[in-house]
Amino acid sequence: MNRAPLERLPGYVHMRKSISLARVGLIAGVSVAVAGCGRSGGAPPVAAAAAPTVGVVAVAREPLSRSLKLSAAFKPYQDIAVNAKVAGYVKTIYVDVGDKVKAGELIAQLEIPELQDQINQENAAVAQSQENITRDQDLLAQAQANYQASHLAYTRLDEVMKTQPGLVAQQEVDDAQGKDQGARAQVDAAKAALAGAQSELAAAQAGRQRVQTMYAYSRITAPFAGVITQRFADTGAMIQAGTTQAMPVVRLAQNDLLRLGIPVPETVVPQIHIGMPATVQVPALGRDFDGKVARFADQITLDTRTMYTEIDVPNPSGVLVPGMYAFVTLDLADRADALAVPVQALNRGTGQTTVLVVNARHQVETRTVTLGLETPSAVEVTSGLQPGDLVVVSGGSLLQPGETVTPKTVTLPTITPAS
Repeated sequence: MNRAPLERLPGYVHMRKSISLARVGLIAGVSVAVAGCGRSGGAPPVAAAAAPTVGVVAVAREPLSRSLKLSAAFKPYQDIAVNAKVAGYVKTIYVDVGDKVKAGELIAQLEIPELQDQINQENAAVAQSQENITRDQDLLAQAQANYQASHLAYTRLDEVMKTQPGLVAQQEVDDAQGKDQGARAQVDAAKAALAGAQSELAAAQAGRQRVQTMYAYSRITAPFAGVITQRFADTGAMIQAGTTQAMPVVRLAQNDLLRLGIPVPETVVPQIHIGMPATVQVPALGRDFDGKVARFADQITLDTRTMYTEIDVPNPSGVLVPGMYAFVTLDLADRADALAVPVQALNRGTGQTTVLVVNARHQVETRTVTLGLETPSAVEVTSGLQPGDLVVVSGGSLLQPGETVTPKTVTLPTITPAS
């Protein structure tokens, strides 16, 4: 079969034109690309990234102080229940709630008839003993006189018997000697009787003193100056002798000097000492008062890791009332000219503490520092920094040493200790 030439086929001419146009477009595109590649400037470069901004604070010298602030309630310096030493009826009670009394002032008078009777009996026993002594003294004097006469008669007869034998009968000498010995025995007996009477007097006087001492307890007096905070008895009430079950007469509190008991944390116990000044803030009065550390337990409570410490606060005007709430501030340390940095600038690691510093070229440096006094908002630096150094306080978590940054001075809030 004869095939017709391609030029004679329908559409052949149109196809040749399309192919020719495509070749022209491809050549033009390649030419443009080659021309573009041949330009001396090339494509515009990508813009460099901006330096990150970090918050900084200039290191400066400033006063730093560390204090401890704790809350407590006022207690009386002394607070006791006044009991009766002996049982009896309240004859008169002289005080009531709120009355101020002085040391030794009479609070109540008890009526104790039994003790009064015992005093009368002891007085009679003393009087009887004194009479017995007077009688025995007289008997002793009489016995001594008799003894002197008998002894003198015997001595004379015995002397005559020796110098002039036969002048005096032996019987007379023997009788005189017997009387002399009898009289001496009477003197000894009188002395013993007198000594016995004197012992009886001493015993009677001791018994009377004992009863009088007990009777003196019928006068119930204030053991110290204070204020009556409670009254438990009225006139005619029966008061038992002071035991754990006995009803007291009144309750007495010493309020001219008050106590504040605070639990001092173990970390600051070494800094607490007797006489340490304290500032006492009383919110109910809107005033501050001066106090001082008066005593402490000198041992750590195991469950709380604190040491019980008492602050004495003078209250001569009575404006402070036991039970009032107060805040106690103890100044633990003070630096008048400390090189201080904010606590936000510190990076505490194992064995060392560092800070990030922005130098004059705006590059980040790492400095190792030694710390001194620490407060809630700032820390004293004893080595590693100089005044004027810029320490990073914010935005430094991803910074690397040598990195260029844009420092921006910021102001940090002051942190106060929690009440």
